[in-house]
Amino acid sequence: MENNLSIIKEIRATKMNDKNNLKEKIVKILSERVEGLSILEISSLAGSHRHTVTKYIHELIGAGLIYQRDLGTVKLHYLKDKLTENQMRFFKKFEKNQ
Repeated sequence: MENNLSIIKEIRATKMNDKNNLKEKIVKILSERVEGLSILEISSLAGSHRHTVTKYIHELIGAGLIYQRDLGTVKLHYLKDKLTENQMRFFKKFEKNQ
């Protein structure tokens, strides 16, 4: 019984590491691409399924690390640290006019 518990704990720890590694990978990808990327582009570069990337993108948006810009049917994602104040104002102004 105790052996099973240690295996379960090990599996959970591995999943947490994978989750954190993917989040770090997404942040790294966005830091290298200041032009903004779609979920499909990020998932392709990260080597993960788009549903998985979408989940972590939303967590990173909630944490305030990523900015999401809607362009019609496409949503572009930017690392907030890489955006200048002027770009953020332009994006928000542009979104209000749509």
